[in-house]
Amino acid sequence: MKSKILNYAHLARLDKPIGIYLLLWPSLLGLLLGAISNGSIDFENILIVVVGSILVRSCGCVINDISDRDFDKAVERTKERPLASGNISLGEAWIFFIILSIASFSLLLATPLLTIKIALCVSLLIVLYPLSKRFLKAPQLILGITFGSGSVISYSLQSEIFSLSIIILYFGLVAWIVSFDSFYALEDINDDKKIGINSTPILWGDKTIFIANILHLIFYASLLLIAYLNEFSIFFLFTIGILSLLLYSQNQLAKKELYLNAFKINNYIGLVAVLGFATEIFLI
Repeated sequence: MKSKILNYAHLARLDKPIGIYLLLWPSLLGLLLGAISNGSIDFENILIVVVGSILVRSCGCVINDISDRDFDKAVERTKERPLASGNISLGEAWIFFIILSIASFSLLLATPLLTIKIALCVSLLIVLYPLSKRFLKAPQLILGITFGSGSVISYSLQSEIFSLSIIILYFGLVAWIVSFDSFYALEDINDDKKIGINSTPILWGDKTIFIANILHLIFYASLLLIAYLNEFSIFFLFTIGILSLLLYSQNQLAKKELYLNAFKINNYIGLVAVLGFATEIFLI
C-alpha cells in the first residue's frame, strides 16, 4: 500500500514540487495585484490559491503522463515514471485524474462565479497542452498561456474589475513561462527529436537561449511597468536588481549546459517577484 501511495505521489510529481511553485508564484502575483485596491487579502483566498496550485499542477502532470506514456518510455529522464514503467496502470491513472479534477472543481465552488468561468476555460488548456507537443511547433506557448492564467484566476478572487496592470502582468508571465520552459526543454532536446515531439529549442535551434533571454527581459519590463503604474517605491528597484542577478546565474548555468539547473533558478525568480510585490503593497 505504501509503495502504491508513493507511486501516485510520483505520478502527481509531489516529489518534485518546483512545478507547483512555478504555478503558485504567478497566481500569487495576480492575487497581490487584486489586493491593491483595498490593501488586504483574505486568508481564504490565499488558501484557495495554494491548494488550487497543488491540485491543478497534479492534474496537469497526470494527464500529461497519460498522453505521453509511450513517449516517456523512450526518454531517459522519464522512463521510470509510474505509468511509463508500469507501476501504475492506465485505468488507475485515469481514476486518479478524475479524483483530482473533482477535488479541483469542488475548490472552485468556494470562489466567485467569474473565477469559476475563467478557471473552467483554462482547464481545457491543461488537457490540450500534452497533445500540443504533437502538432504545435512551440507547445511552450500553450504552457505559458495556461500557467500565466493562474494570475488572472487569482486576481478575480479579489476584484471583478480587470486593470491594465493585470493585463500587463499576464503577458509578461506568459513570456517568462515560455522562457523558462524552453530551458527545461533543452534538457530533452535530443530525445524529443528522436520521438518526434515539438519544442521551442527544436524550433529556435541555436537561437534558443537568446530568444529565451529576450522573453525573460519582457517579464522584467512588465514588472517595472506595473511598478510605475501602481506607484511602487524606489525600493522596488532592489527587487529588480536581485532578479537581474538571478537571470545572470541562469545564463551562467546554461553556458555550462546545465539546463535543468538553469530552469530551477526560476523558482527563486518567482519567489523574489512575489516578495517584492508583497513588500510594496503591504509594508511600504
